Amino acid sequence: MNDIQLRQNILDEMEFEPSIDAADIGVAVESGIVTLTGHARTYAEKDAAERVVSRVKGVRGIAADIEVRIFGPKETDDDDIARRAVKMLDWNVSVPKDSVQVRVLKGWITLRGEVEWQYQKNAAYDAVRHLAGVVGVSNLVELKPHITAVDVKKRIEDAFQRDAALEADAIRIDVQGRKVILSGKVKTWSERQAAERAAWSAPGISNSRRPTDGRVIEYRDWLDVTALPTLSSKGAAERPSHRAQFP
Repeated sequence: MNDIQLRQNILDEMEFEPSIDAADIGVAVESGIVTLTGHARTYAEKDAAERVVSRVKGVRGIAADIEVRIFGPKETDDDDIARRAVKMLDWNVSVPKDSVQVRVLKGWITLRGEVEWQYQKNAAYDAVRHLAGVVGVSNLVELKPHITAVDVKKRIEDAFQRDAALEADAIRIDVQGRKVILSGKVKTWSERQAAERAAWSAPGISNSRRPTDGRVIEYRDWLDVTALPTLSSKGAAERPSHRAQFP
């Protein structure tokens, strides 16, 4: 798909979205990278525009330069926005009580705090992004699951037992803080990947790959992937083993 066709598809999708006034938003496309300009009446409208563009097939990246222009007799005071944001968080049952703090500067909301789950962090963002007077939201809430290493190990073991693609007894699990080490032997690469996915799904375990700045790796495994028997050039049966280290 060329850039001209992609731009037209984006314009059509924005026109189809009732929460966006597409007439005030400009769209430019170069090599699949979309640049949005113009202005929106609310931050929620700006956010909706970016989400609409992101779901169009062929979009490789988005540079959002949309300005939020508050219409009305005067801008909403920061303290008023902060009070309403706190109330919205208090009323949202998905956000744990007193877990998220609000800071407002010139209409821009910054959320900080700690929650256990990603859906709670998302709920905090959704609770405040529609407020009148808001020009932007930075969601800096951190995920800090309150769970012990024993609990994490038990959850991973249970996940292994449920997964039909895994021979759970062949894999050993060691949890050290936010780091999990898997060791053992599996028959196929897909079985190894299934073990990785199960480990990553446990609360508090990072799925980050090897950092480029020399920091401590938070997740590793040493699983041997053993292939099925094959014939060597001499006709003898072999059972090659590929030892793979991740990441």
